[in-house]
Amino acid sequence: MKKLRNVILLAVVAVVCVGIGLYASHRAHPAESAETQALNRLLAQSLPDATGQMQSLAQYRGKPLIVNFWATWCGPCVEEMPELTALQQEIAPVQILGIGVDSQENIGKFAQKYQIRYPLFVAGTGATDLLRQFGNQAGGLPFTALVGKDGNVKKIYLGRLKFDELRQDLSQL
Repeated sequence: MKKLRNVILLAVVAVVCVGIGLYASHRAHPAESAETQALNRLLAQSLPDATGQMQSLAQYRGKPLIVNFWATWCGPCVEEMPELTALQQEIAPVQILGIGVDSQENIGKFAQKYQIRYPLFVAGTGATDLLRQFGNQAGGLPFTALVGKDGNVKKIYLGRLKFDELRQDLSQL
């Protein structure tokens, strides 16, 4: 009888320990948000840059990022680009990435004309699917994601950026 009680007690302790281990593992590695999953899919791609050269976006994993979806035909996008260029110099090591919803030819000409000083990539019409994966169902532009060094999307912005708000959010990374 005493042996049976010890076996039952040992089994209960083992089940409790397994439960605690599973709980701790889940808390240490919480499920990724839909936005972070979309970011991971984006960073798994290679896209042409403004000069037409294919670039792996995986090179930006593990870095704090501002991922800005834009187009040359989008007025608010064009308005915020000089401020983003200036911000890039101010916020190193945070990297700004421009994901263009446009043709490589248009993006290349734009980058040269306006002297954009951060990487621009051409996603073309495929960017619409990316926007939806990030939660932007309407596909509105500009659309920006702030990403922490941990690879998680911290905040998303729809519409023209408010740079005071963005700087405040950057200070909390």
